[in-house]
This record gives sequence, structure tokens and C-alpha cells, in this order.
Amino acid sequence: MDVPLNLCKRRSMKEVDLYVPVKCFFQDLGYVVKGEVGAVDIMAVRGVEPAIMVELKLGFSLTLFHQAIERLKLADDVYIAVPKPEGRSAYKRLKLNINLCRRLGLGLLTVRVRDQFVEMHCIPGHYKPKKSAKKSKQIIKLFDRLEGDPNVGGATRRGLVTGYRQDAVQCAAYLARSGASQGAVVAKETGVGLATSLMRKNVYGWFDKVKTGVYVLNSTGKKELTNWSHLIK
Repeated sequence: MDVPLNLCKRRSMKEVDLYVPVKCFFQDLGYVVKGEVGAVDIMAVRGVEPAIMVELKLGFSLTLFHQAIERLKLADDVYIAVPKPEGRSAYKRLKLNINLCRRLGLGLLTVRVRDQFVEMHCIPGHYKPKKSAKKSKQIIKLFDRLEGDPNVGGATRRGLVTGYRQDAVQCAAYLARSGASQGAVVAKETGVGLATSLMRKNVYGWFDKVKTGVYVLNSTGKKELTNWSHLIK
């Protein structure tokens, strides 16, 4: 190695501090590594193999991904390198960025600040994620269950109308009109096939059990029903 390894041993890092550990990482793999080649932060070449390009940044950003994508016009193997984030929330964000890199065909390296350890999380190349048939079916069921288009796209979760809430409102409205009723009757009159189960689970706390299979709308349900009256058929 022709570069001192202690260059990055400091509390706050600069982009140039990432250069040494990343250079050493590729040198250990047999590459000749040079910095600031044209607009490229790091370029590594091994024999007649295609060149590798690396973009250095102190954190993930849209600008970083834009720059890395531009480098794909020059080489097939492009990495981004950032300091390794610490903490549980940071780890979750790292996983999301790993997936993003894979989708974009980019490689990802992180540099651990305390000892300059370089970790490769993914390599450049085409990536096709495995789809979840179960989750795909679930989201279609949610779509089909939702009547009309009651929500505005981009709204926060609080106050959103779900198919489950629509069913609960229909059951509550029927009980408000008819009083205590058997679940089977509520199901028949409202078209909510799982009315008995819905009232028994009582997710929103709107229903009270009178006896087996019979439910009544409680005071909380009556109050909440006024907030969702626009959903009553």
C-alpha cells in the first residue's frame, strides 16, 4: 500500500477521507487505483477487465444517485461509497438504499468511521427483485374491497378510509337504526359478509356484545358514526 491508513481516523469525515480506505479495498483485490480521473472520484483498473468507477459522498442523496447514473454512461461497474450509518433507524435506511442501488444497477460500499473497514453491500449489474405473490394478492383484495375512491392520494394514514372501516360503518349504521341485532341479520341487511366477526373483534370499540351472536352499537360507536356518516349507504 502506498497510502497511509490513518488518514480517516478523525471524528468528522470529509469526502476525501473516504478515498484511502476505498483505494486500499480495491488495491487488495489487485486493482490499480487512481483518484479524480476527469469527473470520476475513483477509478480502478485490473488488467484488461472493464474499469470500475466510484462516487464518494458523506451520505445518501438524490444528487449522489444522479452522479452515479451519469457514470454508467462511462462504465458498467459503478459504485457509490459512503460512511456506514449507525443506529437502528440508520440501518433501515441503509437497507432501503441497498435496494435502490440494486434497482439502478449500482454497487454500494460503506466505510466504517472508527476503523475504515470497507464493506461491499451489493455489486453493480442488472437486478430483478423477486415479487411477493402473497402481497400482490393482498393489495388487490384491499383495492377490490374499497368502495369508490374515498381517499386522496398522498394523505397521511390518520383518517384514511379502508374497506374494513367502510364495513364497520355499515354495521354501525344498521345497529343505530335497528338496535341490538344478530350478526347474521346485520350481514344479510348490510351485505357485509363478515359482520359477526367484525363486531366480535371490535377493532374500533364501537360494538358491545349483548349475548352470543347479538351486538349493539355503544356510545363510542354512536359518536364515531357521526364522523363517518358520509360512508353510510
